[in-house]
Amino acid sequence: MEGRKRPGGAEKARLRKRKALEEGAAKCAKLTDIFLRGQTQEVAAASEQQISQSTAERDDEEAMTAQWTDESDAERDDSEIISRETAEAQQKIPEAQADASLDEESDHLDFFAHPQTQDLEVFFSYHPQQPTKHPLLAKVFHSKHGTNRKWLTYSEKTQSLYCSVCLAFAPSASDSPFIKGGMKTWKHVHQRIEEHEKSKIHRDSADAYFLLAQRADVKSLLAGKQMSLHHEQVKKKRQVMERIVDVIKVIGKCGLSYRGDKAEAAYTLENTAVNHGNFLELMTLLSRYDLCLQQHMSSCIEQSRRHHDTGAKGRGSLVTLLSKDIVGKVVDVLSQVIKGKIADEVREAGMFSVQIDTTQDVTSKDQCAVIVRYVTNAIHERLVAVVDCEKSTGKYLTELLKHTLEKLNIDIGTCVGNSTDGAANMQGQYKGFSAFLSEQSPTQIHVWCYAHVLNLVLADTTGSVIESASLFSLLNEVAVFLRESYKRMQRWEETSEDKRHRRLCPIGETRWWAKDQALTKVFGCFGNPQDALYVDLLLTLASVEGDGSMKPTVRVKAKGYIENLQKYEIILTAQAFLRIFQHTSPLSKYLQTQGMDIVTAQHLVEGTEDNLKKHVRDFEGVKGAADEFVKWANEKLQEMDNCELAVQTALPEKRVRKKKRMPGELSDDDTVASPDAAFEVNVHNVILDTVAGGINRRFSANAKLASDFACLDPKNFPEIRANGLPNSALKEISKCLLRFDDRATVSTLHTELSSLASQWERLKKSLHESYTVRTGCEMENGQEDSGGRSHMEPEMELESRTCSSCKNCAICVHQILSQYNLLTDAYHVIGLAYKFLLTLSITQVACERSFSTLKFVKNRLRSSMTQDHMEAFMLMCTEKEILMSIDNDKVIDKVAETSALLRRLLML
Repeated sequence: MEGRKRPGGAEKARLRKRKALEEGAAKCAKLTDIFLRGQTQEVAAASEQQISQSTAERDDEEAMTAQWTDESDAERDDSEIISRETAEAQQKIPEAQADASLDEESDHLDFFAHPQTQDLEVFFSYHPQQPTKHPLLAKVFHSKHGTNRKWLTYSEKTQSLYCSVCLAFAPSASDSPFIKGGMKTWKHVHQRIEEHEKSKIHRDSADAYFLLAQRADVKSLLAGKQMSLHHEQVKKKRQVMERIVDVIKVIGKCGLSYRGDKAEAAYTLENTAVNHGNFLELMTLLSRYDLCLQQHMSSCIEQSRRHHDTGAKGRGSLVTLLSKDIVGKVVDVLSQVIKGKIADEVREAGMFSVQIDTTQDVTSKDQCAVIVRYVTNAIHERLVAVVDCEKSTGKYLTELLKHTLEKLNIDIGTCVGNSTDGAANMQGQYKGFSAFLSEQSPTQIHVWCYAHVLNLVLADTTGSVIESASLFSLLNEVAVFLRESYKRMQRWEETSEDKRHRRLCPIGETRWWAKDQALTKVFGCFGNPQDALYVDLLLTLASVEGDGSMKPTVRVKAKGYIENLQKYEIILTAQAFLRIFQHTSPLSKYLQTQGMDIVTAQHLVEGTEDNLKKHVRDFEGVKGAADEFVKWANEKLQEMDNCELAVQTALPEKRVRKKKRMPGELSDDDTVASPDAAFEVNVHNVILDTVAGGINRRFSANAKLASDFACLDPKNFPEIRANGLPNSALKEISKCLLRFDDRATVSTLHTELSSLASQWERLKKSLHESYTVRTGCEMENGQEDSGGRSHMEPEMELESRTCSSCKNCAICVHQILSQYNLLTDAYHVIGLAYKFLLTLSITQVACERSFSTLKFVKNRLRSSMTQDHMEAFMLMCTEKEILMSIDNDKVIDKVAETSALLRRLLML
């Protein structure tokens, strides 16, 4: 130092300029940090501090002597040696002991000095040290609000306070006592702590600590604010999309249209006089009460108006998320998710049966509905596809089903059965749908829909004699006669005081309950006419007949209807059919439930047949009910003023034509002289014989199939316990189950079923008293919906109902085995047999329900709907439970994946 000349003024100026440049450079991001992909944020921050410290040391060393420079070099060498020794010591410390119990007197690491980058993890595992043995110490570690100061730590050796985050991240040149030497002045210690807590050095160090805790990368450091802004924008967009998805779910669940007139541009949304469609109107309504949606829509309207005022066409770069394209994407995603969930459940179930049927929509396209039935914890019948059917052959329908299942990744080989109507293209022996399906799944079982069979029996019965055909033709004509004129309907509404019966039911051939409803409304129940509208109908027709302002043809028709309704023959025929419907209607309603099985259905069919056979020759019961009805009707008519109407009390006597006896003829033909006896023989007996014989004949094809499943009926368990199983039992079921499990042999089925029958009385005691099933309900003809519209025909839909547990059916057995987890171990094979029984479809009523939904979804106002959108809205309207359980975030993520623009707007 003595041999070196002191620096002059110019050299000092250069040193000051250099120092200023280096201080500015120290505040900027280092180029080396940008390319360090493997370096974590804490290493980069520590490197900046080391470079800053080295820069300050170089400033001092150039202002000092050469001897100071030599000493400084020696100190840096020592520092590197100490750093290497510290790193080696750190590697030797086990991870399980790297906590606050580390000794601060360690020879290798000073926990109250600035740590090296590689020592940060051990450093913060040691801090904070907050002993509470002294009352004053216990107070300083907590703020006046009661929160703990995790950054404040205490050194037992120096008896001073330190700031752990500032020790790690603050510059070395800082002169705060909480960093250098520790805070030893205990006077006004709380004030000193608050001052340090509010200082810029402490805030910056705290930010650096949080970045370290979050393992922030280089990208977040370079564009932290930009990324935060993008995250906030994405969050708001996703909040808007959540509302959009919820609105589309509601529209789809209700089967409504989502588009309106042509006014769908964002700048038109402020015009409340324009119909923007259900979707935009609901969004506008919600925006009045939702701040997030209100801000989004206001911004979209303003930007759209500015773009429109420029005269440019299209939307430009504006993305409102309210366009028909976005709605279409959401609808498609919802359809895919519903199908995917159903497909997952079918694959989990392991077997399924199929129901298939076709109908024409409003545009005369033949739509084919595909329903799958499967069993998980309950019985499900789900709509999976509605396909535009180009042909109606059995081979084409089989290929259509195969293609539909392949898209859902469902193996057609696991199909155990199908249920269709009786058309030749469905159940033809050689070229029917069932025959071609057997080639894909050889052991599948075809079942002729029980509900269709029952409807055919009733159709044959109502046309068996001219008297029955005349009855239902009269009821249909009277209903149509009143409904085709508003003046006649006004007369009917004025006469009928009960608002529930303002609409008479026309009879449709495809409506299974139509004849029962039409007959019951007019004539009441069998033997109980109190709720009948017969008298009201006669008075209305009489009022029309006596109104001179109406056309003569109308008055003549009304007179003819009155004369026919007054006939005793009509009343007798009506009472005969009321007795028949008293037994067949409950069976028809059960056959339209979702949880039915072939064993219970066959029992009900046989029970209905037995009940009808009991009444085959009971004409006196029908005549007694008719006489009671006539007495009630005449009493009601006599109570009316100026009413000359009266109902016949007996069948009219007919003159018996005497045949001329031919020469040589000795015997006389026996003629029935009594009109009652003639009606009994020629009408009553024919009607009852037709319905009883028709049930026996048409259901006989399924009786053999049901007999093999009869062993699984819990009602037969006492007999199994007493006499065992026949050798021929369960053979057909075993053939069907062997492809699902090699253990499903006849002997194994016999063993497990015998064991289950012996344990059944104990097992069924813990079964739940009720369970939920989905069943079909049908709106009455002429019933007004919530919108005040009158339906011309009844519509069917599914609803969930709670059913009592009988503990004596196949469903209860399956629930017992599932409840006790016996399906996988003790009764695996027989449990598989019960699943097979419940999976087998015996009706295709679910297809008919979907067709009722189709009339609402694709009507004359929405006839241009594409096939994909029509199918999507059919799925949403039919499978409401699945629709409302879909996670909105999952839908938004799938919508975002459809384009790069949406991915940037909706994905982080």
